[in-house]
Amino acid sequence: MTDPRDYKLDLSNQPSTLPPQKRPFLSVNFACCGVYQRIYRANDGKSYQGRCPRCGKPVKFVVGEGGTDARKFIVC
Repeated sequence: MTDPRDYKLDLSNQPSTLPPQKRPFLSVNFACCGVYQRIYRANDGKSYQGRCPRCGKPVKFVVGEGGTDARKFIVC
């Protein structure tokens, strides 16, 4: 079957988009339901907030001095 359109769109000269920004996250294992989820940092940069994808249990990790360098957590 032939293409009835009489034009071709050339995207080769279009400016490339910027690479996506890497967003900081914590790896959280919810022991309550045995599931893992990434919890991303809030836009204000002051905390990481999320919920268990199965039972909805909320978690919040506050960013601040005297904290930890750990990136993986188990929540009971």
